[in-house]
Amino acid sequence: MEEKTLFEIIDFYYPVEDDLRKNLLKHSCQVKEKALELAGKTDIPLNREVLAAGAMLHDIGIKLCHAPGIFCCGELHYLRHGIEGAGLLRAYGAAHAMDLEPFALICERHTGSGLTTADIISQKLPLPEQDFLPLTPEEKMVCLADKFFSKSGDMEEKSFEKVRRSMAKFGDASLERFDNLWTFFNFRSV
Repeated sequence: MEEKTLFEIIDFYYPVEDDLRKNLLKHSCQVKEKALELAGKTDIPLNREVLAAGAMLHDIGIKLCHAPGIFCCGELHYLRHGIEGAGLLRAYGAAHAMDLEPFALICERHTGSGLTTADIISQKLPLPEQDFLPLTPEEKMVCLADKFFSKSGDMEEKSFEKVRRSMAKFGDASLERFDNLWTFFNFRSV
């Protein structure tokens, strides 16, 4: 996707240069750079164009969610930002005769280290009862790179161990999925 097209999409949903847009762009750029950095350290083939644009668009749905600490003043539970973002991209793609499905799927599948139907049911999460697991290498890489940055606090890159501790807070299955993403790319160390 051309950078011009990418920013037309972002500008459509975030037209005002406010704190929310600045936060979204900073975080998305951090995730893009980390994803591209990690892509250079694996022998798994990745479409770098899809990877870069997917990283920039993965959080497009945050504006619809309620998280005032990161300037999100919508009404929906924050866990819905991925599926809501996917809906935004599908709507934009339909209106502009563009295939944005690969990016919509990145939105849907990047939350946590992926979410299973069992997670959603057992934790009573406000999501449809289905799997939201990254499947393609690009989806997996954006999901992985996203864990190294937060949209709150100092927004500095987290260490690998801090990311693992964060994933462990959501249970053994979440940590195992994160570790599986890491080993999928044959990474040995950070």
